[in-house]
Amino acid sequence: MNIIFHYPPELLALLIDALPRLCKSKKDLLVFFQGAGVDRALLLPYDSLLKTDKDSFKKPIVARELLTKLNEIGERSLRERREILKRVTEFQDFSVCWENDQAAARGYVAQIRELVGVKDAFTKMSLERERERKIRMVEESRKAEVLRKHKEETAAIRNDLFALFGEANPYKRGKATENVLNRYFKFSGISVTDAITLKGNPGSGVIEQIDGVIKLRGQLYLVEMKWEQETLGREKVASHVVRVFSRAMAGGIFISYSDYSPAAINDCKEALRDKIIVLCRLEEFVYAIDREEDLSELLCAKIDAAIVHKNPLYCPSLGKMH
Repeated sequence: MNIIFHYPPELLALLIDALPRLCKSKKDLLVFFQGAGVDRALLLPYDSLLKTDKDSFKKPIVARELLTKLNEIGERSLRERREILKRVTEFQDFSVCWENDQAAARGYVAQIRELVGVKDAFTKMSLERERERKIRMVEESRKAEVLRKHKEETAAIRNDLFALFGEANPYKRGKATENVLNRYFKFSGISVTDAITLKGNPGSGVIEQIDGVIKLRGQLYLVEMKWEQETLGREKVASHVVRVFSRAMAGGIFISYSDYSPAAINDCKEALRDKIIVLCRLEEFVYAIDREEDLSELLCAKIDAAIVHKNPLYCPSLGKMH
């Protein structure tokens, strides 16, 4: 039974009327309470009264007093009150009642069953609402934690990206740029492989180095990053384009701190006949993370412009188009 802590008034009244009719004799009434686990100390005064002054033992009065006391005890008598309800609602053999009490006993038991069913339904509804509330709280807490971590990681990548502009050592700056951009790719849900170094035969040294490889829309793109003060000419971009052409299914993404020369841009436009080549400015990444824009959407927009408009240097975030 899910009616807890106290019998409500309407249920208490029904039990007070029902028990004297369900228990044929005065002794049966005490046995009923005893069988439900009621403390012997509560029953003792009534047991003594039954033995010493049987006529003064009135079943309705005794039932009322015992049920009221159990109700007032509260949580400590929860088990006993549940057992009393269980026994009443499961009562089946009304032939053990006085003949004149049988119809009334059936009626009271039916009302108690109905009331308990309604109370249980409301209790279950309340419990379900409470369960749903707790689930919502857990989910909201989880979302808040995810958002907090997302903001922390965004701030960390932004700070590391901005810190690059203060690094004077070109080598350190280059390695740090690779690291922070690859973190940014991963953070944006873009599959990325860190820098790859290909070596020839033993003793021949490094023959090719790739800053990273990302996957967008199922397509692999070789990534190259350059941080130079001067505008990148065609010779600076050509080596990466060659690497892309040496791989059958790959596209290429070039990221530069400085601008690209018209000749370099034109070479990449020509290459678009056979390969997807996308030119990026580092400031686009700075702009995107500073405004918490979706990096994958930015790159996909640039890829679409390269494919559809034959424009390798489309800058949607910066409002620039070559």
